[in-house]
Amino acid sequence: MLRSFATSRPKFLLAVVLLLVAVERTNQTFADDPARSEKLETATFGGGCYWCTEAIFQQIDGVQSVKPGFMGGRSDSPTYDQVLTGRTGHVEVVQLQFDPERVGYEKLLEIFWKTHDPTTRNRQGPGLGSQYRSVVFYHSDDQKQTAIEYKTLLARSRTFRGRIVTTIEPASEFFVAKDDHIDFFKKNPENQYCERYLVPKLEKLKKQFPDDLKDHSSK
Repeated sequence: MLRSFATSRPKFLLAVVLLLVAVERTNQTFADDPARSEKLETATFGGGCYWCTEAIFQQIDGVQSVKPGFMGGRSDSPTYDQVLTGRTGHVEVVQLQFDPERVGYEKLLEIFWKTHDPTTRNRQGPGLGSQYRSVVFYHSDDQKQTAIEYKTLLARSRTFRGRIVTTIEPASEFFVAKDDHIDFFKKNPENQYCERYLVPKLEKLKKQFPDDLKDHSSK
C-alpha cells in the first residue's frame, strides 16, 4: 500500500468533507437500548485494504460498528507488520456489528462483492499478497449457506468478467487493528492512498447503493 501522506488539496476537500459527514454517523451506538443491542449480528469480510472496507461499511444503514483487524492466520498475536509480510496467513478484514432488521446479510454480501474485485487472487489495487485476498468469514451455518448461494448466483449471472476467487471460510479469532488504523479515513482524509483509491470507492458506493446509506435513511 501507499502509506505516505499527501499535502492539502483544497479542490478536493469539499468532496471529502461530504463523505465524512456520512461516515461520522457511525459514532452512534445502541448502548442506551440493551434489548435492541442483543439483536445485533456479526459479519466479517476481507476485500483488500481494511481502510477501504471499513469506510465503506461505516456508511451502510443498519451497520452499527465496524472494526478493522486480522483473521484466518496462524499466529496467536499478529502485529500489523507481521501480517504485512503475508507469512502469518492472516487477512486484513473488517468485522461488523449489524442490525438484521435494518440490513440483511445478503445485502452486506452484495455490497462486499460489488465494492472490490473478487476476481483477482491475493490482490486489490496496489495491495499484493495473501493478506489482501477476497474472503467471507461466516459466523453461522445460515451465513455460510447464504454466502455460497450468493456467490453461485453472481457466477451464473456473470456479474464479473473473471472467475470469482473469493473463499468462504469459518470465522476464527479476530484481532483488532491498532488504534491508529481504526477510523483511518475519518482521521486522515487527505492521505494519498485514501485520496487515490478509497474516495473513488465511496463515490461508486453512493451511486450503486444510494438507498442503503445512513444519510439516506435520515432524510
